[in-house]
Parts: sequence; C-alpha cells; structure tokens
Amino acid sequence: MTTFDNRKDTAEKKFALDAELEFKAEARRNKLLGLWVAEQLGKSGEEADAYAKSVIAADFQEAGDEDVFRKVRADLPAEVSDHVIRRQMDELKGRAIEEIKAGK
Repeated sequence: MTTFDNRKDTAEKKFALDAELEFKAEARRNKLLGLWVAEQLGKSGEEADAYAKSVIAADFQEAGDEDVFRKVRADLPAEVSDHVIRRQMDELKGRAIEEIKAGK
C-alpha cells in the first residue's frame, strides 16, 4: 500500500466513526430532550419514557432537526419559547456527545 492509500483508508474510517457518533448523539439528544419535555409536562416514569420514545420516532420523519423541534413545540405550552427549546436541543446534543465519548 502506498502512503496515499493509507491516508485514504484513515480518512474513510474517521468519516465513518464521525457519522456513527453523530447518529448516536442525535438519538441520545432526542431521548434526553423527550425526558426534559416530559418533565415540563408533568410526566414521569413509564409515561416519560414513552414520550421520549415518541420524540425519537419523530426524528425519522425528515432529515435534520426540524421534525423533532415541531414535535416538542406542539406539545409544550406557549410560555416555553422557541429559543428555549432550541437552546435545550443544543445543550443536550453537547451532553449526549460527552456521554458517548465517555462510554456512558
């Protein structure tokens, strides 16, 4: 193998690992977001877990985060602003990445 082939293989592996991390982080973020929204709605236990699963499922409607945002926006009271929801989504994505990298 040439040096170029080694670099290409390394780049391809890194791309695959990054894509896998992104997928896992989004799924974990959606679960955490679902649990946060459930708490805002006064849900707990199995009811909160079921709601979190519905948020995860909402992410399969279209590419990107807008399907998830629309789901939780529709379920939360108007007092919770769009900015608060999007900020929570961003913060939970960071938390999800940290947890995955830490092996949690």
